[in-house]
Amino acid sequence: MQQALTARAFGPPRRRVLRAVGAGAGAVALGGCLAAGGPDYERRAVEPRDADPRTTEEMAVAEALAQQDAAEGATSLDSLRLRSHEYVVADGYTGPAVRGTVANERDETVSVVELRVRVYDDAGAQIGRFLASTGDLAPGGTWRFEAILLASPADVAAYAAAVLGVP
Repeated sequence: MQQALTARAFGPPRRRVLRAVGAGAGAVALGGCLAAGGPDYERRAVEPRDADPRTTEEMAVAEALAQQDAAEGATSLDSLRLRSHEYVVADGYTGPAVRGTVANERDETVSVVELRVRVYDDAGAQIGRFLASTGDLAPGGTWRFEAILLASPADVAAYAAAVLGVP
């Protein structure tokens, strides 16, 4: 009995340590698999823009409309093609945005299509992630998207876009 108390007083039982190490190794292996199968982002530089920042009212509307929560279960689908995309600075609440088109080259409807945009500053640091999504993209269908970016045009030096979906 004294031996058992001593072992617990100086550290966790060996089984618990082995379980923790095994779980950590599994998480690292799984994390590596997930990262390798992630979406392919197309990165583009942005020309500097002299644009007025959004007003407080415009920013409130932009924040209400901008999507930032990713769809659960969205993954890269071979059938979805990011046909075009460009950075724009629109007047009003829209401000900086990425617009373009996605095509469903599948023989079946894709239930959720999501465009993800990462935004970078001059130093290459990611300053935001923004989304646009639609549902039930028919076979052969095309979706025209607009992802509103909640960043100042002066801060945006580059962006990267990728399309994901839920079959």
